Amino acid sequence: MLSRLWYYVRETFVSLWRNLSLTLAAILTVAISLSLVGASLLIREGADRATAQFQEGVEFIVFMRADASPEQDGAIRNVLDNSPAISGYTYVDKNAAYLEFQQLFADKPELVESVTSEVMPPSYRIVPADPDAGNVGEIARQFGEQPGVKEVATATDAIRQIEDFSNRVSQALLVAAVVLVGVSALLILNTVFTAIGARRQEIEVMKLVGATNWFIRIPFMLEGTIHGLVGAALAVPALFVVDDQVLAYFQKSDAVPLFRGFAVPEGFVWDTSIWLLLIGGVVGMIGSAVAVTRYLDI
Repeated sequence: MLSRLWYYVRETFVSLWRNLSLTLAAILTVAISLSLVGASLLIREGADRATAQFQEGVEFIVFMRADASPEQDGAIRNVLDNSPAISGYTYVDKNAAYLEFQQLFADKPELVESVTSEVMPPSYRIVPADPDAGNVGEIARQFGEQPGVKEVATATDAIRQIEDFSNRVSQALLVAAVVLVGVSALLILNTVFTAIGARRQEIEVMKLVGATNWFIRIPFMLEGTIHGLVGAALAVPALFVVDDQVLAYFQKSDAVPLFRGFAVPEGFVWDTSIWLLLIGGVVGMIGSAVAVTRYLDI
């Protein structure tokens, strides 16, 4: 049993080394394609988190400027308290906004340390009496014209904009990823074909002396699986770059406060990494299995 395992391992790595250029091409293509798949998943998850503020009937959020005066804030509160168009509201001051920010990015202490409560915009999360989109839009417009207001984000517009951004980017990445995954499978198939061609006479002798198809097939399938797993492992660091750099860009942005929630939960990157390793291994195994099966069927 041990001798057979040693044979499989030895032949697999000999074949990898013999076709090094094709091996590297296949691995890099797998890495790039799975990086795009992972980035797409992170962006979709970030979009879902960014819209989490719109809950319990909240239809729009009035973000105040961090330096808004007490008089400007009082004027907004007076309207909210006395307007029959407002059913209820929740005030989120700087400290509460900062606490929410800390909870959202508990797994990124360096990001939390780079922000203080003084720069966080206080906000009013408002439930209108009439949730009709036209009515909400008109009320939001009126609040947006008030002094001290930085931005008014309505649920309909905000969710549509975030989802539109997420869908466009994710779809583009997924289309490119699907094409590259297909190219990866073809490269792995071609690499295994090349390896089989280099050992054609040896394989024919093995079949003449009674070697089974599976005995011949396993080293080549291991080779393809290694292509996929190594490529997927190289894609994992790219996920952390997307999380730490791309998503962090939105989280630090003061231009659009709503995008501060554009994040993924703790552990999501690792979970996605595991899925990429599984996908990489399966793609490599399938590509090599097809190549070997086609040869053995001849």
